[in-house]
Amino acid sequence: MEIKDQVVIVTGASRGLGTAIAKAFGSIGANVVVNYYQNRENAVQVAKSIGDHALPIGADVRDKQQVEKMVSQAKSHFGKPVTTVVNNALVNFRFDPVTRKDAFHIDWDDYQRQFEGSVQAALNTTQAVLADMKENRFGRIINIGTNLFQNPVVPYHDYTTGKAALLGFTRNMANELGQYGITVNMVSGGLLKTTDASSATTKEVFELIQSITPLRNVTSPEEVADVVLFFASKWGRAVTGQNLVVDGGLVMD
Repeated sequence: MEIKDQVVIVTGASRGLGTAIAKAFGSIGANVVVNYYQNRENAVQVAKSIGDHALPIGADVRDKQQVEKMVSQAKSHFGKPVTTVVNNALVNFRFDPVTRKDAFHIDWDDYQRQFEGSVQAALNTTQAVLADMKENRFGRIINIGTNLFQNPVVPYHDYTTGKAALLGFTRNMANELGQYGITVNMVSGGLLKTTDASSATTKEVFELIQSITPLRNVTSPEEVADVVLFFASKWGRAVTGQNLVVDGGLVMD
């Protein structure tokens, strides 16, 4: 299915990487749900920048009923089912190397919040769209990961562990859902320059990343968004269960 014919939900699309992904899909003509958790004003502006084929919908992706309602609204508004989900939302986390909790102070509750924001959210969105995807023999689930669990430049214990678990989720779902024409993949950027979530990242950390990255540059949200489009496009139709690292070569997997 061409991207212009798809109905795409991008979670956490009111800012940062989510906005870049939503705009990338919108620029090719896809019908885009700009999902947001709290920032409706930003989501509305993102949708307006895309045009008539974008719809802002508020939903906490950790809440199964809210996700199901969002999927139903999207189907009703666009007149066809959701074909593509990008699990991007980042709940209650900032990349702050100064105030992060270290190994002596991290709590299980911190891990639990990130598991809920990563794995539980992806489970909710996947299950909400699964019946239609199976019926239509087409679906694209694209999870946003991180290169930090392979190369923890800064040890964000809870966040990186949650994303590592999301990779396990990705591969198990890919194995089971492939028979229905559904692909499930992960796109993992590094610390992106610059989003709301990474705005607290110090200049020194970004300079370190740039100096040890083969392309000698810190990856941008737009560069990651381009790879998300690949997985949704016809060129990615034979790829599933993969984690593609998009970080200028910092992590070579």
